[in-house]
Amino acid sequence: MTPALPLFPLGTVLFPGLVLPLHVFEERYRALVRDLLAVPDGTPREFGVVAISSGWEVEGGTGAVTFHDIGCTAELRQVTEHPDGRFDLVTVGRRRFAIDEVARADGPYLRARVSYLAEPDDDAAAEALVPRVLAVFRTYLALVRTDAAELAEQLPEDPTVLSHLIAATASLTLTERQALLAAPETAARLRAELAILQREVILLRQVRAVPLPVSELPVTPGPN
Repeated sequence: MTPALPLFPLGTVLFPGLVLPLHVFEERYRALVRDLLAVPDGTPREFGVVAISSGWEVEGGTGAVTFHDIGCTAELRQVTEHPDGRFDLVTVGRRRFAIDEVARADGPYLRARVSYLAEPDDDAAAEALVPRVLAVFRTYLALVRTDAAELAEQLPEDPTVLSHLIAATASLTLTERQALLAAPETAARLRAELAILQREVILLRQVRAVPLPVSELPVTPGPN
């Protein structure tokens, strides 16, 4: 049986391939980091990031918190331990999962049995959407970023990678991000993003109101 996945509920949505820095100060998540560091070399050090849907976490328990049942694993890439036991982490999103069962006992932090969600490697529908999505995303970036031209040259053409990048970097609500993470396939995610970006471009052109800078969204250190 596959070991249960440690869970880290956060007020954000993580996507595969995206970087998520974390500052860990709660004892239960310090324990999680120590457990991950004890994993043998060569084995991915992963935990599951799930977005909180209501409530908030409290020290020593989960309080009234509830979280979404689709998340993304975060793989430890860099760990800095402070003298007082806190950790600064650099993690990268790796693979989507659906929670099958949460185990609330046997340790200070939550664990869950999960099923990993695959996406088609060769999806003609997703490939066909890429040019349109790229065009609208470039227009969107030009309206919200001063370095849009430089960013536009670096945008990936792989449909799945592009879909995750847009979901993580566009100025979206947590609900919108979660829906994109939970999309069953890349083509469905790209279609939803195309509609969202077209809406945002129209709004930005009409009111010239620039939302929170895109650069702040995917890299803001999460709590804990």
